[in-house]
Amino acid sequence: MAPVSAIRAEMADITASDLHRRVPVPRSRDEIARLAETMNRTLDRLELAVSRHKRFVADAAHELRSPLAILRTRLELAGPVPLAAEALTDVERIQALTSDLLLLARLDAGEPGCHEEVDLGQVTAEEAARSRPRPEIRVTLEVAADTVVLGSAGQLRRLVANLVDNAVRHASSAVTVRLATDGGEAVLDVLDDGPGIPTEHHEAVFDRFTRLDEARDRDAGGAGLGLAIARDIAVRHDGSLRVAGKDREAWLQARFPVI
Repeated sequence: MAPVSAIRAEMADITASDLHRRVPVPRSRDEIARLAETMNRTLDRLELAVSRHKRFVADAAHELRSPLAILRTRLELAGPVPLAAEALTDVERIQALTSDLLLLARLDAGEPGCHEEVDLGQVTAEEAARSRPRPEIRVTLEVAADTVVLGSAGQLRRLVANLVDNAVRHASSAVTVRLATDGGEAVLDVLDDGPGIPTEHHEAVFDRFTRLDEARDRDAGGAGLGLAIARDIAVRHDGSLRVAGKDREAWLQARFPVI
């Protein structure tokens, strides 16, 4: 039964991000060997299908960028026409969605990341201070100095921006962004005084294109990709992103190893 155990162990470890792996084929030319070969052929087809899907999403998002940019320019030159202003808002939403899809495609494809020293404190402070659609929401910073991590400054900037955007979107009046170190880890907490996140939805909020009913009511413009992108970026940086706390006291917490 040793070959069966080896096949089972390998299959249990294979995920959507490492479909290139294959189960071991025993040297014996028996039913177990043929089972392993069949499983590997199935993995070949699955890897090819997923690769084509990722390439399609990336190509579609890339091809949409130029015509959308042209359309946006024409609408901006149309002048203060109500219909043009409404169309421009829709185009901006589509551009944001296209940008998110392209980034997700690159992350899914395992694009080699940049391994440089990044001052996470500086990135957090800059992104948290950026102006947002709800200027009445007060954003408070509590950022520890000299919090350096290894990775891509651009991707980490996007992660912080997505977390703060999400908090501002759902806050009643205030958002708090904290960055500290804890046992060799950088801990980024983003809290808001909004309705919180029910315990049963703590994992669902990180699914792609998932928006809770309340979020859908309050934010007609969101596509439900911001937190999914943020978690993918965190994982690529050997970190994590989760919902801490419960219900109205829940907040988003990211952790990264410091250097």
